Amino acid sequence: MTTADTEVSAPPQVDNLAALESEAIHIFREVAGEFDRPVILFSGGKDSTVLVHLAIKAFWPAPVPFSLLHVDTGHNFPEVLDFRDDLVEKHQLRLVVAKVQDYLDDGRLAERADGTRNPLQTQPLLDAISDNKFDAVFGGGRRDEERARAKERIFSLRNAFGQWDPRRQRPELWNLYNGRHRPGEHVRVFPLSNWTELDIWRYIQREKIELPEIYYAHKREVYQRDGMWLTSGPWGGPREGEVPESKTVRYRTVGDGSCTGAVESEAYTVDDVIAEVAASRLTERGATRADDRISEAAMEDRKREGYF
Repeated sequence: MTTADTEVSAPPQVDNLAALESEAIHIFREVAGEFDRPVILFSGGKDSTVLVHLAIKAFWPAPVPFSLLHVDTGHNFPEVLDFRDDLVEKHQLRLVVAKVQDYLDDGRLAERADGTRNPLQTQPLLDAISDNKFDAVFGGGRRDEERARAKERIFSLRNAFGQWDPRRQRPELWNLYNGRHRPGEHVRVFPLSNWTELDIWRYIQREKIELPEIYYAHKREVYQRDGMWLTSGPWGGPREGEVPESKTVRYRTVGDGSCTGAVESEAYTVDDVIAEVAASRLTERGATRADDRISEAAMEDRKREGYF
């Protein structure tokens, strides 16, 4: 056999993104075959947008067989809400919105002293899951984001109260997933578990996925608090002594505006963002989410209560 023959017959290399995409699509199809009423948690952020893109690819040319569920804190960035609505209309998706404001208005929840509404999302989320009888809930969580998320399996069982118990996690060998659950329980499913932030951006680049414009560098009036650049909005701020400044910033993650910070950046394009993320030594949540700084176990405590 000649060298030329060997080169022609050698199997093509499977790149990392293709392997991650294949795994995620496999998970979507497994859930579609095993559960009755799955739903995709959708915030309008980069990870949940990639989830929707993967779901579309998994079932094309049929429509996505799942609804989207957005827990709206009432403190969202307008650009993100506009993006959410445009994406839902473009792909003819079904959207369920659970509003924190409804719970504040009727007294089921009360505003926190620190003004953030991120921790208030748990009860509306659990009620929406129960009311709609969703038995599998897709989330965009990744293991590289935070220590508590690194503990979680791809299929994560939640009890009848939506709570997570690390001791009840099941082994996942050879891509075999156990979705067994009792009535009232549900399973959180994380198809992006094995992705990194850099993988997400490289996939966005490869697939030409559109995102809210705040993920790219733009001019914004911000003020500094606890080492983060926050922006004014209906959530309040700046406080006394916090001086607004005009900065060129972008957001690495989106969420409640009262606790989601921007980073100074000149990354105007996907290529720029990839170079910036590759050089970063902090995850996006570690760098820009104040709600994760409440305590060292803040995320794990909220997950045990039913959070994403």
